[in-house]
Amino acid sequence: MSTADTAPRAILTGAGSARGIGIATAEHLVRQGWVVGLTDVLEDGLAANAERLAAAGAKQVATAVGDIRSEEDVNRAIGSLLAELGGVEALVNVAGISRPTRLLDTALEEWENIFAVNSRGTFLATKAVLPAMLERGYGRIVNVSSVSGIRGGGILGGTHYSASKAAVLGFTRAVAREFASRGVTCNAVAPGLVDTDLATPYMTDERRAGVIATIPVGRLGVPDDVAAVIAFLCTPESGYVTGEVVDINGGSHID
Repeated sequence: MSTADTAPRAILTGAGSARGIGIATAEHLVRQGWVVGLTDVLEDGLAANAERLAAAGAKQVATAVGDIRSEEDVNRAIGSLLAELGGVEALVNVAGISRPTRLLDTALEEWENIFAVNSRGTFLATKAVLPAMLERGYGRIVNVSSVSGIRGGGILGGTHYSASKAAVLGFTRAVAREFASRGVTCNAVAPGLVDTDLATPYMTDERRAGVIATIPVGRLGVPDDVAAVIAFLCTPESGYVTGEVVDINGGSHID
């Protein structure tokens, strides 16, 4: 029998990286007694993170490999996780990619791939999870956007990244309005530059120092900075918060 009968359950996309917001959020939730379902295209990464969570005392960790760009894959992976966990209280849409490509150098294929992961994937996972939440009359959805989606880039991601993350914000607000009366909240977090596998490959030491110089708290973000906020938005205590975007950027962007 699933331990989800007594523990809250969360599904996290993009949870296959060893240094990412997905695994950091899963760790926060596990420490608070949640059971978790992880999905990603990285099969080895999922297995390693499941072992990591089990070693940290997770009551239950389910995994499902799938390409977030594919409706068939998403429905299969989410369906598998729902069946294994016995339901879901929270969905955290973390899956995302970035490229530091300038607009005039951006091929249509790259533009569409960024949107397929960052925007379409968020839509597909949300659509796959919503029926289970609506049937119960309760759910928490948290989408990972970016400061680039608010201010239009300026750090690493190209125009396609900024546009795709801005789309996530519009999607978040629309979902919040549509489903709040049915017990489902939807919020987003907008991190600044966070030291993860998504950003590190594009960072020279000089660029890193230059970015840190623009951050009032004097450092880059780390995954735990974002995970702690997401974990709160997954709880019943966040029930009067919906359609909101939480900036997590060390003061580099204040609106």
